[in-house]
Amino acid sequence: MIDSLTRPDPDQIRDWLGDVPDPEVPAVSVMDLGIVRDVQWQDSELVVAITPTYSGCPATSVIAFEIEAALRARGIDRLRIERRLSPPWTTDWITQEGRRRLEAYGIAPPAESAGGPSPFDRFLRKPLTIACPRCRSENTDRVSEFGSTPCKAQYRCRDCLEPFDYFKCI
Repeated sequence: MIDSLTRPDPDQIRDWLGDVPDPEVPAVSVMDLGIVRDVQWQDSELVVAITPTYSGCPATSVIAFEIEAALRARGIDRLRIERRLSPPWTTDWITQEGRRRLEAYGIAPPAESAGGPSPFDRFLRKPLTIACPRCRSENTDRVSEFGSTPCKAQYRCRDCLEPFDYFKCI
């Protein structure tokens, strides 16, 4: 049991959570994706706030379970996971390390900031150029607005001929 004298500080806990993989993309952690929004002690209870990548994300319960299991394995027995929907998650919260890991896994990371053009502006301008995460070619085509999950689009590289997911800017 952890008491107030031996309890780890929130930075140490965040380090531990850096080892908890995202269930849909195990190459990145819940910290890499920016899903963990806050870690703090409230009296003797640890509160971890998470924000799902979208409000209906089916992986949110699994993420909460994996976070709880990881922290209980470290001896934290008084724990509460809070789901926060506001502010909504954005791809701007993906860390640089997370972007690097997505690309190494074969998923092109978001190409622009969520604070960029509105979705309507995209119809009026040239489509985004998405580089292939395998060969780095920008000679790619969007095959489908939806990939393996709703937050990804499906692309194909015209040079190496490989299909790949693109993590859409949200």
